[in-house]
Amino acid sequence: MIASWKDLCVDAVDPQLIGRFWAGVLGRTLERREDDGQVLLTGATPAHTVWVNRVPEPVTVKQRVHLDVHVADHHAVLALGATPEDVTSFRWQVLRDPEGGELCTFERSEVPDQRLYEIVVDCQDPAAQAAWWAEVLGGRVHTDGDAVEAVPGAPFEYLVFVRVPEPKTVKNRLHWDVDTADVGLLVEHGATVLREPDGDIRWTVLADPEGNEFCAFADSAWRSVT
Repeated sequence: MIASWKDLCVDAVDPQLIGRFWAGVLGRTLERREDDGQVLLTGATPAHTVWVNRVPEPVTVKQRVHLDVHVADHHAVLALGATPEDVTSFRWQVLRDPEGGELCTFERSEVPDQRLYEIVVDCQDPAAQAAWWAEVLGGRVHTDGDAVEAVPGAPFEYLVFVRVPEPKTVKNRLHWDVDTADVGLLVEHGATVLREPDGDIRWTVLADPEGNEFCAFADSAWRSVT
């Protein structure tokens, strides 16, 4: 275990719009910080936090990272502002959020308190990605070999990697943050530094072996979660 799960981040042209949407979908509380106006969603623990970050660019390509959620009825998500993409071809429903980002809903007779089911990542080598992130976060590779389960402290069941033919072309609109005792350990493990802490940020922006961005916080309390 090189790092521990910290929180999730979502890019949005309109953070208030996307914040309200995901607060409703995930059952989180929408907050707006007075000091900088940043939008965040809070939940049962700090690990349930979702930061909604303002970006200038709209969705232009299929998201390489998307969320799967438990719902009673996908129509409730449509009522929150989603639009249907494909609701008949699979045992789940493919929708788009109010800015066009993909998500999948899984209808349940009983919806668990933790509505975030999976984080799904497109990639070229699912087995390698699952093994890499399992070692980073201290999770366990699922028997299928393409997912990580039992991530300590994480507010979801699985981190799933799906093989796709197309390469990554733009910055991911969803990423996660981690706490670590030493960013150097992540680099030694195969992460690439994209941006060092500077006058504007106190964290390190990194990329995993397939270029997926994530942020590491080395100055926060290292959480050895078991």
